[in-house]
Amino acid sequence: MVRPHTYLLLLSLAVTGCGPSLIYYKPGAEVSRLQADTLSCQTQALQKAPVANEVRQDPPRYFPGRSYYNSAGNCYHYPGYWEQGRIYTVDTNLSLRTRLEQACMAGRGYSQVEVKRCPQRVIDQNGGEFGGPLPQLTPEACVIDGGNGAIRIVEPA
Repeated sequence: MVRPHTYLLLLSLAVTGCGPSLIYYKPGAEVSRLQADTLSCQTQALQKAPVANEVRQDPPRYFPGRSYYNSAGNCYHYPGYWEQGRIYTVDTNLSLRTRLEQACMAGRGYSQVEVKRCPQRVIDQNGGEFGGPLPQLTPEACVIDGGNGAIRIVEPA
């Protein structure tokens, strides 16, 4: 049996790859400087708000029994049963760590912006170079994610 929260997780994973990309941005900043600043701020945030995992469990659920009559008029009864709540882990410092990272990056002159992801045809046309300065953002601009913090903002032709 697939639970409703599983569908939400799958939907969020599918949408994440298609929606805009949230990036740190400072006009003219070198991508290598952006990567170094991001790593430095992430490290500081991790030191101030380390991972603090807590194991949690959803409450158990009871499914009541049911009775029914078959075509011969015989009564059948299925007893109720309990289903254990799912067990999961929560990092209680994640929100604080994210805010610390964002504050650190803001202190270095970066802001978080949403930039649409480039379609595959634009990625294919623009090769794989991810260095250089970040250009001015325009409404047509899109971002190519090279992994490990490497990005490239391009204007589709």
